[in-house]
Amino acid sequence: MSLHLRLAARAVHRGGIIAYPTEGVFGLGCDPLDPDAVFRLLELKHRAVEKGLILIAGRFAQISTYLEPLSAPQRRKVLAAWPGPVTWLLPARPETPWWLTGDHDTLAVRVTAHPLAAALCEAVGGPLVSTSANPTGRRPARTPLQVQRMFGSGVDFILHGATGGRHGPSEIRRLDGAVVRA
Repeated sequence: MSLHLRLAARAVHRGGIIAYPTEGVFGLGCDPLDPDAVFRLLELKHRAVEKGLILIAGRFAQISTYLEPLSAPQRRKVLAAWPGPVTWLLPARPETPWWLTGDHDTLAVRVTAHPLAAALCEAVGGPLVSTSANPTGRRPARTPLQVQRMFGSGVDFILHGATGGRHGPSEIRRLDGAVVRA
């Protein structure tokens, strides 16, 4: 594991907010079970907690404990899109923290195809909150310099790397097939 991945993971474990490349844009992330970190991230973005957040993972097992069990056809549908730039809105377990689900009974989750983001989840030992690196209403950052200019010292660590080939945030789908964000 690279020194940069270890430093990013250490920042997350200490309650920090990190920025990292994903398939299309830089993401902001933190430990999803650390409410102080999550609320600090939401404040940094000017995002309402009621909207909910996305969790990314390097593999499905890292997010499955947050979700209700899926039927075999649902599981096949979801796993056919992963790893990849598709976020699914899946039924959340009742014990999933409300600061992740917001006003919803679903949780937005993705198994990332970005090798550095996936390695980051492995280094952290679980999923990360993943929201685009931008204040609400502004275009997402696509470089570490853009992250630094937008957030300054509000971000505790920036994991340098290139974003993937997409030109925007991940697509979001519901289990019924509806595309919520293209």
